[in-house]
Amino acid sequence: MTPTSELPISLLPPSGAQQKSKDALLLDVRTPAEFEEAHIEGSVLHPLSDLDRGEIEKLASGKNACILICRSGNRARQAAEKLKGSALPSLHILDGGVQAWETAGLPLNRGARTMSLERQVRIAAGGLVFIGCMLGYFIHPAWFALSAFVGAGLVFAGITDTCGMGMVIARMPWNRRRKFACVTR
Repeated sequence: MTPTSELPISLLPPSGAQQKSKDALLLDVRTPAEFEEAHIEGSVLHPLSDLDRGEIEKLASGKNACILICRSGNRARQAAEKLKGSALPSLHILDGGVQAWETAGLPLNRGARTMSLERQVRIAAGGLVFIGCMLGYFIHPAWFALSAFVGAGLVFAGITDTCGMGMVIARMPWNRRRKFACVTR
């Protein structure tokens, strides 16, 4: 196998990913809760926060490609960066993620509905800003710093496309509760 650092990481549209899926490792990097809600048949769950290059190389052994899957494509890009240089045959990102797959009318295995990680981040950030404002107004003006800190974090997340709050929330028990789904092939 040739390390992926020599190969370009390509975006695959859902139809292209479906065609390649028979001979590829479909690697889903979302949270276990998101995976249980809806996932592509034959995909294997390895959350971005727990990504292990050696384990992924073993899973991809005998496959022609590794296709990274997430909700919209952002976490798959982060996973691709982590897997650069590993001994994978070729590395692809499902363009638009599970959302694009579903929009294309392709089949998904469905389970219990859960709240998306993005929605959880919005609720947490909004809650912290509100609490900071209320505490700053009613208790002490120093509490306004909490709202400023969250705002600065959101700006940083927007600029770098990396969300620290999202990484923390992904590790919460309600997002990790379905560990058994990690080996679904």
